[in-house]
Amino acid sequence: MLILMALLAGCSSAPRTPPERPVATDVRTPLPQITRSDSSEILGNDIVFQAFSLIGTPYRYGGTSPDTGFDCSGLIQYVYREAAGVSLPRTTAGLTSMRTAKPSESALVPGDLVLFAMNGGRVNHAGIYIGEGRFLHAPSTGGSVRVDELGDNFWQRSFKGARRVLSSN
Repeated sequence: MLILMALLAGCSSAPRTPPERPVATDVRTPLPQITRSDSSEILGNDIVFQAFSLIGTPYRYGGTSPDTGFDCSGLIQYVYREAAGVSLPRTTAGLTSMRTAKPSESALVPGDLVLFAMNGGRVNHAGIYIGEGRFLHAPSTGGSVRVDELGDNFWQRSFKGARRVLSSN
């Protein structure tokens, strides 16, 4: 009985008052300045996020919309327009002929375009580099937007270069 009364007495003690919180001051912490290189990195990430949202969208020759499907260049054109407000050529020939930086495979950054010649010869396929040796693309009839490894034998054999659309200058 004494133990029960001791336990009940402990439960009936007055609650502790919480410690005082510091009062907010009017001093505001300045936001960090965004440099152009930071800006292109942010846009590169926006490109990647927009592209990821389209994984599973069916391939459609000539397609330019998530509602109807994409071909490779239609996917790239859509992603860049929606995520960065950048207008790009509609064809792989147009993407290949852009007068932009041509990073080496070892210097790719998220948002760079990767170009392929599927049957040798001229570039006829393209994708968006997403980092860590991977790229996102709309592969072919019967497929859908997906991620592949740039280092895979097939892609290595057909890799023809890259274009950097988002400049860090």
